[in-house]
Amino acid sequence: MRANEIPAGVLPAHNALFYGGAWHEPLEGGYADTLNPACNEPLSQAPVATAADVDAAVRAAQAAFPAWSCMPPVERGRLLRQAAAVLREHAYSLAQLDALNNGNPVAMLAHDANFAADGIEYFAGLATEIKGETIPMGPGHLNYTVREPLGVVARIVAYNHPLMFAAMRIAAPLAAGNTVVVKAPDQAPLSIIRLGELIGGLFPPGVVNFLCGMRECGEALARHPLVRKVTLIGGVPTGRAVMKTAADGLKPVLLELGGKNALVAYPDADLEKLVNGIVGGMNFSWSGQSCGSTSRVFLHEDIHDEVVRRVAELVPQRHKPGVPLDPATTMGSLVSAAQLDKVKGFVRSALDEGARLVVGGKQPDDPALRNGFFFEATVFADMKPGMRLAREEVFGPILSVFRWRDEEQLWHDVNDVEFGLTGSIWTRSLETAHRAVQRIHTGYVWINNTSQHFVGAPFGGVKNSGIGREECFEELLEFTYTKNVNLKLG
Repeated sequence: MRANEIPAGVLPAHNALFYGGAWHEPLEGGYADTLNPACNEPLSQAPVATAADVDAAVRAAQAAFPAWSCMPPVERGRLLRQAAAVLREHAYSLAQLDALNNGNPVAMLAHDANFAADGIEYFAGLATEIKGETIPMGPGHLNYTVREPLGVVARIVAYNHPLMFAAMRIAAPLAAGNTVVVKAPDQAPLSIIRLGELIGGLFPPGVVNFLCGMRECGEALARHPLVRKVTLIGGVPTGRAVMKTAADGLKPVLLELGGKNALVAYPDADLEKLVNGIVGGMNFSWSGQSCGSTSRVFLHEDIHDEVVRRVAELVPQRHKPGVPLDPATTMGSLVSAAQLDKVKGFVRSALDEGARLVVGGKQPDDPALRNGFFFEATVFADMKPGMRLAREEVFGPILSVFRWRDEEQLWHDVNDVEFGLTGSIWTRSLETAHRAVQRIHTGYVWINNTSQHFVGAPFGGVKNSGIGREECFEELLEFTYTKNVNLKLG
């Protein structure tokens, strides 16, 4: 299979913005090429929304809000379940589209639509559970609270799972009675256009709206006075920019940002499972483009050398870059030339600062991949906490290995970064595991596991890794406000 081969019927039929229940040509922004990163060739053109398009989409969402918020929760849940069923029906073609547009392997992306459907069904079932409470006030008063939807919600999603993020992240605000405007990632917008084709017509006009655009589109959404909450899945600089813009309107934000996540292995860990966990936790399948990747591995000195040896053997066996649309491919490409250059820069800095290259460290030699943004799965050892690679998020396929001896120093080094998204602890001792959980400063921790998400379990970070929690009941409440009602009797 060639990197530039496009299966029939995979690309969206429309090339426009979807809002107010209809397709619209961009008012001012025109169109821009979107690339196939596996061959660095234009795949299609995507519409570019500017502030004028954002205003039209937001006003359509605002117009739809009163009727949608008054729709019985059971009916909102029914429509969400229909959307989930459509996603399951088209899961593989959606995976092919994302593979073409963001370079990740189709075999891995095939799970995205189904996981999104799981999340939609979860929130559909919770639509009737947005409840208030009664508060005793003594004789003469009845006091109770109700939870009300916010209004128009802006959802800005990332390029590593475009379809999954866009589909799954509309569920909680819709279940709570809000209307939604989704901004596609500028690097990989096509599956969001296709999502509009598949589910846009299931909902009343204006309830779900899908825009493609660049920075101006995101800024306009964060600034628009009718948008009541802005959410982002993205990097820390973008998160700061969104938060600053939203602050002018005193609107709340929900941010899932970057990570420099640690995997900590104690000397009693099961080595075979640990090695598989290290390789799997780095998310090499996504070329490391995952905010939850456990990219820093801390190995106790008693097991360090053996584990590094085994990891060095397993990584190239399991993850060799290949054509994303080939079902046998286990590792795709980076999303852009800029991301490839960034990864190369981290390799150079690690070598300059004295880290030891264990495996990878270059673009693949395969001539079939020479035009794409591919980079080999890479492992560095002899890492020191002060190195650039030890402190900054790469969002690329580079794993860093540290040796530790003293537990106090270990936890200082693990927590001495600006991020706090995920962590992974490996030990056979329950006491050690729970002690470690108390020491690590992250929002999500796996014990003897990595990378898995579970619908209903809160996902989110601390420090610069974000604000708020998603994929859980708490996410539903993020899109409501509490109204207190006091009734004086008699």
